[in-house]
Amino acid sequence: MERTAKLPHYEVGNRSRFSVDCEIGKLEYMVREGELIHLMSRNRLTVELQNGTHRTYDPRRQQGVSVFPEELRSSSVGDRIQFTAPANSLRVANRELGTIESIGEDRRLRLNMDGGRAVELDPRQHPHLDHGYAMTSHSSQGQTADRVLIHVDTELGAEHLLNSRMAYVAVSRGRYDAQIYTNNAATLGQELSRDVSRSPAIQQEPGAIKIEPQTTHTNQISQGFGLGL
Repeated sequence: MERTAKLPHYEVGNRSRFSVDCEIGKLEYMVREGELIHLMSRNRLTVELQNGTHRTYDPRRQQGVSVFPEELRSSSVGDRIQFTAPANSLRVANRELGTIESIGEDRRLRLNMDGGRAVELDPRQHPHLDHGYAMTSHSSQGQTADRVLIHVDTELGAEHLLNSRMAYVAVSRGRYDAQIYTNNAATLGQELSRDVSRSPAIQQEPGAIKIEPQTTHTNQISQGFGLGL
């Protein structure tokens, strides 16, 4: 069965990050892992590399590419920060959270990570930072907080985003309290009860070994659950 790869959405001026080594153009210029590029055109992409040279390539032939707009963020001591890409040299994972302890005169940040470590970095060398006060349900997997506030928009939320899996992941992030804020409490239950379990790819034939389909696990969280409008 032919499968069509889902391509990132590109805009002129976006920056892009390669998470794997890859080749660009006939010269086979290697864009090393983590190197940023600047997008100059659509479709057949012309990119400006960090060394100032330009290469043109077909984005359908490249994998491991994340695309993002470059925006300024103002931060102060005490702000919550999240990493939006892995920082291997700092031993920090994607979406790991921390708090700014100090900002030096050279703009270096000292962070107290939620895991208990202290990390120092130059944001010019590690630009994949964002405010850490909110994150998507997908990004919050593996994170835990005493209390969580969950925003669910039943009109803007896509069908494949609002489902039972999203509800379980989001609500189970809170140790003691989880509150959901929504635009439509009447349809919220229907939206968040949508089943996203998949049927098995192998169908049973007479005399074949039976393969059980994947099941959807449901957990009840009865402590500290609130609903807001």
